[in-house]
Amino acid sequence: MYLLEHDAKYLLAANGVAVPAGCLMESAESIPSDLPSGPWVIKAQVSAGGRGKAGLIKRASRREDIAGLTRGMWGATLKGRAVHSLRIEQQVSEASEAYVALLLEGAEGAVRIIMAAEGGMDIETLPADKIRSCVVRAELGALQSAVRELAASWNGPRGNALREAGEQLARVFLEREAMLVEVNPLFVRKDGSWVAGDAKLVTDDNAIERQPEIKALLERRKSAYPEAHVKLEHGFDYVVVDPDGEIGLLTTGAGLSMMLIDELRQQGLKPYNFLDIRTGGMRGDPARLVSVMQWLAEGRHIKVVLINVFAGITELGEFSKLLVTALDRVPELHVPVVARLVGNGLSAARVVLERAGIPLHTDLDGAVREVKAALERARPAS
Repeated sequence: MYLLEHDAKYLLAANGVAVPAGCLMESAESIPSDLPSGPWVIKAQVSAGGRGKAGLIKRASRREDIAGLTRGMWGATLKGRAVHSLRIEQQVSEASEAYVALLLEGAEGAVRIIMAAEGGMDIETLPADKIRSCVVRAELGALQSAVRELAASWNGPRGNALREAGEQLARVFLEREAMLVEVNPLFVRKDGSWVAGDAKLVTDDNAIERQPEIKALLERRKSAYPEAHVKLEHGFDYVVVDPDGEIGLLTTGAGLSMMLIDELRQQGLKPYNFLDIRTGGMRGDPARLVSVMQWLAEGRHIKVVLINVFAGITELGEFSKLLVTALDRVPELHVPVVARLVGNGLSAARVVLERAGIPLHTDLDGAVREVKAALERARPAS
């Protein structure tokens, strides 16, 4: 889960990392009552980098200027993500910028540490000889030892700040089972004190149940993380990949679901969502299928639903009965349904789906042809 900066700083502060005082603005109508003393930096909360270059970070010296400065930020998009909240925090003055990050190297089962004595928006253009990096095992002692070795590349306050910040972030990285912790810029004052000017924190969705702080944040801020909250509450992944998509998907298997999305896109079609429900979650009770159908019904442009299910333990006859029940309970999803099913109980499924008027295919090509025909019928005549 890619945390918004406000939430990343909330978690970092709770774990002893220094951050500027700030508050969350969730409505254009009113400035938060807990606004810290100014001057301020106003930051759009969106899970994407490049906000500064996109004009989504602004500065205010007077309280009465805040409303005007924020007006154009609400609803703005950056890399396809919309701004629904802002963080207003104290400006940090008389400080230089540095950079520190830890990221998971999955293939090696280790952690990469990156440091630089310069930071900010142009960090990507920094020459390689200005950056220090190493890969070490995911163990606190090893990480902190590597941090100290890298930070020793710089003398004075900057080196001390990088060491202290790196040691603290290493502990947070491991304790919160993070995939990425990045502070850019790390503001360093002349006396050696430092503060995380910006923070990026990416956590492992599969570890949320072991992380009470993150779980509590997700429950409290579920509107900001709808997809992660779906997984926490329902136990499976559901992601809207194209709000303008025309094909709602009910699929099993993360890899197969991604392959299906790629296949549809290669044929010029527009899938609406990614979904990965284990077939065991499609047994006994239609509740999960009802939830999926309700979410698909929210797609403004959905014209057809494609089901792609490979069943092993799950008996397709039972699944088909639950599917028909779920569709009956969500009448607002009034679009054609095409099923591609493979596996145990196919004959029983065919009987159930034929009665419900749902075409059944065992090959993907045939199902996609049926989907294309449904899309053509749904489009207005020229």
